[in-house]
Amino acid sequence: MLFFLIGLLEDTGYLARAAFVMDRLLRKFGLPGQSFVPFLSAHACAIPAIMAARIVPDRRDRIATILVAPFFSCSARLPVYVLLIGVLFIDQPLIGGLAFFGCYVLGALAALFTALLVRRTVIPGVSRPMMLELPTYKWPSIRTAVLNTIDRAWVFLKNAGTVILAIVIVLWWLSAYPKVTIPDSVHALRDQASVVATTDIVESERLLNQANSIEYTTQLSGSFAGQLGKFFQPVFAPLGYDWKLTVGVLTSFAAREVFVSTLAVLTAGDDNVENVGVIEKIEHAKRDNGERIFNVPTAASLLVFFVLAMQCLPTIAVTRRETGSWNWALLQLGYMTVLAWVASFITFTIVTMVMK
Repeated sequence: MLFFLIGLLEDTGYLARAAFVMDRLLRKFGLPGQSFVPFLSAHACAIPAIMAARIVPDRRDRIATILVAPFFSCSARLPVYVLLIGVLFIDQPLIGGLAFFGCYVLGALAALFTALLVRRTVIPGVSRPMMLELPTYKWPSIRTAVLNTIDRAWVFLKNAGTVILAIVIVLWWLSAYPKVTIPDSVHALRDQASVVATTDIVESERLLNQANSIEYTTQLSGSFAGQLGKFFQPVFAPLGYDWKLTVGVLTSFAAREVFVSTLAVLTAGDDNVENVGVIEKIEHAKRDNGERIFNVPTAASLLVFFVLAMQCLPTIAVTRRETGSWNWALLQLGYMTVLAWVASFITFTIVTMVMK
């Protein structure tokens, strides 16, 4: 829908005028008014936004625009926002809505102040004055907007969809192998369930669910995915993440969209209550010590991390292609990751102190 609306605005000739209007504000952060168009597109997807930065005539301004465009909250972040805000404000929809809006504001502010920093340090220099030929207003063409939407949506699905499918398949394999020894307690619970099945079917199902949960947790903990998460978990421990969340964060660096599906795979056996949705199972998933994975400080920390982190391999590849150098792409990845970690650590620390 956002792609379609942007297409309509482009076809009316309004976006050129919007860029002219925004020039004075963006100049304060070292950017020209033309950067407004890529920034608007970035709320749908950073890939077409970075490609749209070609309209910025000055190379230094164009690189700065490309570097900060991924800060704007794209559609790939929405499932994570919904999950985490649901944990934080489950009974407060108004505050949850304000928090959702705040994620967009935080991303935009991070983009603008990063652009100011980049233009004063990494890419110093005076920008060219903005010269723009304003097109005449006209009624938009629905056909043109639809075709433009289909083209951009296909680019998004081709890049994101294939990555999601591949990661889910690989993650399933990593969580299923190598096979570990089933604990004796699992066999004991199943034997007990068989004994009571003829007299108390509810108790039998409870025992079977408990046995399945223990078996799943044991397998996952000893799997390749569990070993990977435990190896990197000390890096994310100050942010409140356990090894399951660590695996989710690591896989999301390929594409943010896979975070929810990754946790769905990792927590599939944590909650055996029937008629419970995937999101509810993830929200009520447990750590190894029995505590919930998503407490308030952890959810707040993770929300800030996803607002600020660079988690999209296709975006990194497009940045490299548009700038002509891996240096800019790696700078973008490194800066956004470090900023996200520091901001998440501060958030986790403050929220933990407030809740004590």
